[in-house]
This record gives sequence, C-alpha cells and structure tokens, in this order.
Amino acid sequence: VLGWRVAASVAWSVLLLPLCTAAFISISSIDLLHPIQWISNSFNDWYTSYAIFCMLLLSVVILIISIFNVEFYAVVPSIPCSRLALLGKIIHPRQVIHSAVHAIMGMLVAWCAAVMTKGKFQFLAVPCTASESLDGAVQHMCLNEYHLFLLLSGAFMGYSYSLLYLVNNMNYLPFPIIQQYKYLRFRRSLPALVKHSCVESLYLVRNVCVAYYFFGYIPRAWISATTDLHADSKLHPLDTLTGLLDLSLLYHTWLCGIFLLITWHIAWLLFKIYATEAHHFPVQPTFTEETDQCLPKILNSNPPLIIKFLALQDLMLLSQYSPVRRQEVFSLSQPGGHPHNWTAISKECLNLFRDLTQKLIMQQEAAATNGRVKQPSAGEPPQAAVSEEMSFQAQRSNVSRAHMPSLVKSSLLPLKTLSTSDLGSSFGSPFSSPALNRQAGILDLNSPWHGSVQSPHVMRRGPKLWTSSSDLQMNGSHQESFPVISVARVGNEAIQPSFIYTWLQNKQEQVRSFLSKRVLIMYFFSKHPEASIQAIFSDTQMHIWALEGLSRLVAASFTEDRFGVVQTTLPAILNTLLTLQEVVDKHFKLPHASSKPPRTSGSLMDTSYKTLRFALRASLKTAIYRITTTFGEHLNAVQVSAEHKKRLQQFLEFKE
Repeated sequence: VLGWRVAASVAWSVLLLPLCTAAFISISSIDLLHPIQWISNSFNDWYTSYAIFCMLLLSVVILIISIFNVEFYAVVPSIPCSRLALLGKIIHPRQVIHSAVHAIMGMLVAWCAAVMTKGKFQFLAVPCTASESLDGAVQHMCLNEYHLFLLLSGAFMGYSYSLLYLVNNMNYLPFPIIQQYKYLRFRRSLPALVKHSCVESLYLVRNVCVAYYFFGYIPRAWISATTDLHADSKLHPLDTLTGLLDLSLLYHTWLCGIFLLITWHIAWLLFKIYATEAHHFPVQPTFTEETDQCLPKILNSNPPLIIKFLALQDLMLLSQYSPVRRQEVFSLSQPGGHPHNWTAISKECLNLFRDLTQKLIMQQEAAATNGRVKQPSAGEPPQAAVSEEMSFQAQRSNVSRAHMPSLVKSSLLPLKTLSTSDLGSSFGSPFSSPALNRQAGILDLNSPWHGSVQSPHVMRRGPKLWTSSSDLQMNGSHQESFPVISVARVGNEAIQPSFIYTWLQNKQEQVRSFLSKRVLIMYFFSKHPEASIQAIFSDTQMHIWALEGLSRLVAASFTEDRFGVVQTTLPAILNTLLTLQEVVDKHFKLPHASSKPPRTSGSLMDTSYKTLRFALRASLKTAIYRITTTFGEHLNAVQVSAEHKKRLQQFLEFKE
C-alpha cells in the first residue's frame, strides 16, 4: 500500500524541483530597474550547464530527504513528557544520524545556491584584490568568505530543520477529517508552506549571523590551514558587525534558506498527502488469495500501524457512505451461516475500547496514588490495619460483584502491560510511580478503583522525585508478582525492619529531599501535566474511527441487518461504550485535565494530536446518541447492568 505512494510523492517532488530552481535563479538576480534584461538573463541562466548539474544534484538531495521521511514517519506522535525526555530524543543515535545527514544535505543545497547565484558567491577561491608578490606577475588566490558563509549557513539550516522536525513532530502523519483530492490538499497547503518558509528563513539567518559572529573564525582558520587559502586583508572579515551588515549577503542567505525549506517542505508535504490518502479494503475476498487483504482480516492481525489506521479509516467511510459494503459486513458465511465479518470487526473495535479504558484507569490510579499514602493509626498495629483493609475489600467485592459490569470487573484484574510512551514513565526506574508499577501485576489497596479512598488513614504527602519499592512496602503497597499471596503473608506475620534498613531509608529520603530542592534537577525531571495527558491520548485517532464506524454500523443494522447479527453483540457494545464514557468523564474531572481544547494556530505544522482527547469525548457521546436515537425504547429490552440502564435512560431522554 505504501510503496507506490512513496514513489509517487518522490516523483512529484523531483518534477517540481525545476520550477523551484527557476524561481530561485530569477529572484536571486532580480533587477527591477532593467526588467527586460533581467528576464532575458534569467532565461539564459536556466539552461546553463551548471544549473542543470545543480538540479541533478538537488534531485539526489530530495531523494535522500524523502528516504528519511519514510524511515521516520509515525501515525502516533511521540510526545516527551519532560525536558529530560526531549533531551534524550535529541541525543539519540538515530536522531544524531538524522541531524548529521540533513546538515550535509543543507550544505549541498547551499553550494548549489551559491553556484547558481554567481557573482561573489560562486567560488571558494577568488583572486586577491592586491597581490603580495614582489614582481606582481603571479596572481594569488584568497579565501572567499562569502562562499564559506553560505556553505556554513546551509549546514546550520539543515541541522535546524532536523531539530525542528523532531521538536514539532513533523514525522507525525495526521489523517484529514474531510477527504479531498490530492491536488486540492496540496494547493490549499502551498501558501502556508511558502509563508512558513519565508518567516522561518528569517529566524535562521538571524541565528546563523549570531553563531558566525562568535564562532566564525574556527572554520575560517581551519579552511585556511587545510587549503592554504588566506582571507583577503583588503576586505572586512564576516565575523564582525561591519562584515555581517552586508545587505547583499543577508538577502542571498535568506533566499538560500527559503529555497532549502521550500524544496524540503514540498517533499515532506507530498509524502503526507499520499501516505494518508484513503484506501479501499475489500470486506469479502473475491479469490482465496485475497483473504489476507480483506478488512476483517487486517483489523484482527498485527499489520504496520499505518495499515491499521487506513483500515479503520476505511471502516468509518464504508459505514457512512457505502450501503453495499455494509451488507457485506452483515452477511453470513456460506456454508455455515456464521457472521464472520461482523464478529471480526466488532471484536477488534471492542478490544480497542477496552484497552483504552484500562489505560485511562491506570492513569487515574496513578494520579490518585501520587498524592495519597495509607498509614495505620498510632494505636493500631500494621497487621490489624492490613487485616481490616482486606476484610473491607472482601465485603465490597462480595456486594458489588453481583451487579458490576463485566468490563469493570475485568479492569480490576492485572492489566495488560502498556508501553512506556503511553503513560510517559518507565517501569523499574527510580522515577516511576507506584501506580504505574502495578502494570506488572501489582494491586494497590489504596486505589480509588478498589474502594478504599474513604479510609480514615488517608493523608496527603509532599511531592517526591520517585517512589521506590521500599517506600511501597512501608506504605502498604507491596510490590510482589502475586499480590494476593503477598497480602496474605503480611497479614499473617508482622515484618519488623532492621536498623540498617531503617538507616538506609532515612538516607534515601534525605537524598530525595535534597534533590527535590535543586532547581536545575527539577527543571529537567519535572513532568509537564499537559504533555503527559497528550501522550496518553496520542493514539486515539483509531479509537475515534472505530467509534464512528461501529456506531454507524449498529444504527444501520436497524433497517439493513436482515439476519440480526448485530443483536447478539448489542449488549456488549452498549456496556463497553457506557463504561468507556464513564472513565472518560472521570478523566476530565482530574485536577490537571483541561476542559476546553487549546486554540489551533492554523500554521503549517499540525497540532491536532493535542486535541484528540476532546475529539474522543465528542465522538463517544455522539456514537451513543446515534445508537439510542435509532433504537429508541427498544433498548429497554437489552440486558445491561442497572447502573448502565440509568445512564442509557439519560441518553434516551437527551439529558446526558
């Protein structure tokens, strides 16, 4: 699916390169006082041998840039939750290679720009203005610092592009909400691309001048020592204010930056447009060999993420615009009469919703546990406190198990291990939260999902840099592989900490307290709450498509499902959606959760991933309303829990 799209985007990037090169040649030699001569000279420069050679070299540069776009793309953005995480991404070996290659490619683009500009920028070695030979017959060659400045500015701009590529998540592929033709998407983005390149080039020229003012003598001295070319003593060096205040130098450096950014951004934009184009997956195979390419098979397998995103996007589109393909989803297999297509699609959608529910529960437990520690009272021994907590948990479990939804009961079991990027923390490290460590199979009796928040032994504590396993043992949250066994063991025998253990704990607490007061340490290690929340919802675009597709299929089944295949899974769908909506509502009530989406700037860089959680909340509520308005009072016959029946009634009465 992706191979021909990459080839098409690279081909169009190379085909558009001559237009960009011709525009650069014309603007670099602009002469408004003699327009006819300017146009004539521009036409002559387009067909010269050095211009053709530069276009061939630039085509190779575009090909290399496109290869890096393909290798570094992601449909789920990587959001660093702290400054230390961002610094780790910058110095990662993969990113270092990306930056080094882009710096070299930027130098090649600057060399081509200098050659095509001609004049004083064309060559590195130029005749000296005054010969130092005794007889004056031999003409000495001097270092052309203008050419060197353009080369270094190209390398600096290439590295800056790579750095901004990482910081602005330019490798993220946002899928369009409204499907348009590729040409219309490119034409709509082209003015913003040109404007962004012009403005960005101004900032890069400023940064280049500042860097060259302080460090320009280093590459100049190295080039002079290597090539035996010395700077012309009759000219001002460019690492001075007089040398940098050359309008011609600043103008051509700015044009060079615009040329570099426009050509690279065009390759990046075309790859995004082609990669995110909707793809049609067949619901039923025409031949046996096409089984692996069908929509139900792809959704239930583990394809590359971009293929799964395209499949869920196709599910959303077919559920909304294609009655014929909807009939294929509702059809029965022959022979046998089993709804394999509907079962596979609904199963994958429900699994996505359950995974998201579990991830949000873990995040809410982490937020609750970060500020609470359960401690026994002064006259109560630890064993009694644990026994009382266990009996309370047993009573609560026996009372609530009868009417608890199946999904919520499953969420109380040890959850599936999540990736560290989902929660913005790493397990096993001294900076991980105790709630995050429970993903290895550790239950916390103080969790709000286990009903002990109202305990009289709950108190607030100050923030810590990290929570170690020893702290969890002292506070009642035991890190064991099998929590039931560990709690039973603690309940039967009281563990008295030794003197060495207590001394080590006190020292560790002192170190933590010392580090938490250091501003520089907290500057790098402190996590940004908004970034952490964005990281949790970074992959919810596929959940939004699954909500749209599944709810539209359920609504369409009211009139199009001739065999009643949807009715068998309708209770599970309603229970899952209502449970997810309850968890999402609880998330937006957390202290650091914003209730309003941030404003989008409308720039070239896409920031839609920052508002995915708000889109998920709206899509979830819309999906439930879509089902309730279609089925109406018929939903009263669906078997759901008493709590979900009350919630469903609110949707039926439009009170939610």
